[in-house]
Amino acid sequence: MSESTKQHKASAPRQLNFAVFVCSTSRYQQLQRGEKITDASGDTIVALLMNAGHKVLLKKIIADDVQMIKEAAEGFLCSAELDAVIFCGGTGIAPKDVTIETVSPFFEKTLPGFGEIFRRLSYEKMGSAAVMSRATAGVAKGKVLFCIPGSPDAVQISVEKLILPEAPHIVRHARE
Repeated sequence: MSESTKQHKASAPRQLNFAVFVCSTSRYQQLQRGEKITDASGDTIVALLMNAGHKVLLKKIIADDVQMIKEAAEGFLCSAELDAVIFCGGTGIAPKDVTIETVSPFFEKTLPGFGEIFRRLSYEKMGSAAVMSRATAGVAKGKVLFCIPGSPDAVQISVEKLILPEAPHIVRHARE
């Protein structure tokens, strides 16, 4: 790592305020019916972020629905308190997977390296099926938006290897 990169990372915010949206129609419908649900991926994201010293100000399960995802992104971008958001799920290639198409128009700048490195790390774990992941990230209004797959393995890889090490650095640059 260059000396300049080290200095930039050292001057990045130490603690970010996150929002987490788990995009899952089945879990959303279970919630609407008042059923008890398990949310291993969402719970893992929250635990990893908090253990790293960040705050999670909002965690919500929403449907794989363009309008719900759009409203979540707009609310995030309008919040003065939030620095970063993770949209978990809806990043595959099935017709119901609309997270990428809904969130990416909000990006002022796309971070193609996020998806590229995520797929490289996923390939090491799961092989060629990694090509079906459309994980992506971008910045808007001085904030960072991450779209990651909903599987527990994908959550672990993306949060531990990419989001935790780089989110503060990304936010710092997005605010310059």
